[in-house]
Amino acid sequence: MRRVERSAEIGATPGEIYAFLADPANLPRWQTGIVSAERTSPGPIRTGSTARVVRELMGQEIAADITITEADEDRRLVLTSKVSGIGVTAALDLTPRDGGTLVAFSMEIRAESLFMAPVEGIVAGAAEQELDSSLARLRTALTETDDR
Repeated sequence: MRRVERSAEIGATPGEIYAFLADPANLPRWQTGIVSAERTSPGPIRTGSTARVVRELMGQEIAADITITEADEDRRLVLTSKVSGIGVTAALDLTPRDGGTLVAFSMEIRAESLFMAPVEGIVAGAAEQELDSSLARLRTALTETDDR
């Protein structure tokens, strides 16, 4: 298993950030590499909710089903997916700070077999390069939302 993590302070409340993050339709607006995302389960976002995302990775588009495995409103959102023998868990933790929120974004990438171990490293390397960019895009997307 490989773990990558980054954090950034964003000038919005945990509630504003959580509401934005919990809507899968917003994924392409902030997460680097996501081409499209749509909900595949009805009702409010909660543990067990699902979505389908299309991600560009190393020049190829890959479709993945994601499941929300933890939804602690205004505090924590955890998403999991498995594609071609690689499991990914992404966690977003929100901590109030003066005038904003510290957003900690971590990803755990696991190969489900020894055969997939080299791919685990490639995916982790790509994720590590994208985390800072994704957090910067999140900050920009929330600022644009506030300006409307």
